[in-house]
Amino acid sequence: MLQSPSSPYPRTITLIGMMGVGKSTIGRRLASQLNMPFSDSDLEIEEAAGQSITEIFARYGENYFRNGERRVISRLIAGEPKVLAVGGGAFMDEETRKLVLEKTLAIWVKADIDTLAERVTKQADRPLLIGHDVRTRLQELADIRDSFYAMAPLHVWTGAQPHEEIVDAIIMALPR
Repeated sequence: MLQSPSSPYPRTITLIGMMGVGKSTIGRRLASQLNMPFSDSDLEIEEAAGQSITEIFARYGENYFRNGERRVISRLIAGEPKVLAVGGGAFMDEETRKLVLEKTLAIWVKADIDTLAERVTKQADRPLLIGHDVRTRLQELADIRDSFYAMAPLHVWTGAQPHEEIVDAIIMALPR
């Protein structure tokens, strides 16, 4: 594990990528190593709404959720620099994507479809996967999203390696 920098990174670092890639887990560890606060936009949305994302999707639909997500992410980015994990679909929204790319350092956290499928099948709270074959649906989403995620200036591959190695790789790649 690398030694922590003496001061926090000067701007928000936003982790983007597919559901199940580990943005929240890696984000918490990265924030700790960089002496920065951590926020997870999905958790912030659930707290603000008083219901789960699955419930929001079921009751109001994806468009309603994405509008709220955009507002929450905008608020989080406007605050002090932090490590921010955003939901897998957040970067698909043009306004959110523009905000993230202009105001933060976006990092695409990547993993292969088999790894993602293994991780997300352990959780039943993924509204875009309900009623679908998980692997097939993840591949469909990746086919749509990857070209957008690729706009991030930094990319980091995840897999079976320990999270500490991924965090170290991100820290080494941070522009100073």
